[in-house]
Amino acid sequence: MTDPNDRRRLTGVLLLTSLLAMIAGAAIVVPSGLTLSPSDPDAALVAVGEQVGLHLTELAFDVLGWLALTAAGLVMAARPAETSRPYLVTLAGGLLAGAGLAGLLHDAGNLALTQLAARPTAPAAATVVLAVLLTAKWSVNLAGLLWVAATAAGAVGILMPAGLRITGMIAALTGLAAVVLPWTTGTDGPTAALEQLGYALHLPIMIWYGVLGWRYLRRQHADVAAFDLQ
Repeated sequence: MTDPNDRRRLTGVLLLTSLLAMIAGAAIVVPSGLTLSPSDPDAALVAVGEQVGLHLTELAFDVLGWLALTAAGLVMAARPAETSRPYLVTLAGGLLAGAGLAGLLHDAGNLALTQLAARPTAPAAATVVLAVLLTAKWSVNLAGLLWVAATAAGAVGILMPAGLRITGMIAALTGLAAVVLPWTTGTDGPTAALEQLGYALHLPIMIWYGVLGWRYLRRQHADVAAFDLQ
């Protein structure tokens, strides 16, 4: 694929697919109580056991979202769009792909939890569940950190209007707050309420990438010179 417009359109489709899939997953998780906090592994096991179908549906959307984000990052990193700072676009794409891979690791942990929920009376099940939950939660925290870094690099390096650039930096700051949030809970881990607050703090980043994806879909090669470079 050599046409820059084709690459931008592909990136736009992938970013919008990721946004829609993740929103669909969150719309299932939050009202159904499937945030699965490590602070109460027994409750997490019961919640999954009682709603296996819903949990797997949410996982399918989440996997699609992280896969699309990984692919979008790889396309950005491999062939950066026209810009005075192509190295920052490559960096942003690499970080975005890394965030997607960490998110997939998170989903792998949640899938393992689904299998553990089918055997809640197995020896040492509670200990294993706690270990799986902690791994999954810190994997998604790593994904959030990489996502924040990718957003900051993209906001500086990608061609876009100044207003969208500033919005991206603000979104990165709210995402950083979401990443820091679990560290404030010490060894107890985040509660379900803090998990939902984390989702809300990451939402500006998701929306920003959705706007960026939409612009990639609509933008034509001749428009590049019209963008603000600073």
